[in-house]
Order: sequence, then structure tokens, then C-alpha cells
Amino acid sequence: MSSTSMGLIAGLLLALAGILGGFSGFVFAVLLGAVGMAIGAHRDGHLDLGAILRSRGRG
Repeated sequence: MSSTSMGLIAGLLLALAGILGGFSGFVFAVLLGAVGMAIGAHRDGHLDLGAILRSRGRG
């Protein structure tokens, strides 16, 4: 199983622990799943989070 898949599963499991129910719980689960998937994709080399998060040195 790739790090992307593991990150997605970990994010969803963390979301399940924090869910209180309703639509806000669903949105919270999707948000944490996306964060977990992004971190896993970064570990697999599919996504460069450093380029996204790096500030542009203007000046």
C-alpha cells in the first residue's frame, strides 16, 4: 500500500475520532482525508509541498 493511500486512511480515521455527526462532521472528515492524502502523496514523490508552501522572496 502506498503512502498516499495510507495517508488518506489515517486522515479519515482521525476524522472519525473527531466527528460529532451531521454535515459538519462529513466536511471535517473530507478535509482531514484530503490533508492526509496530500502528505502521503508528498512522501511518495507525487506532490511537492515545499514548492507550494515556500514563500516567494520578493524584495
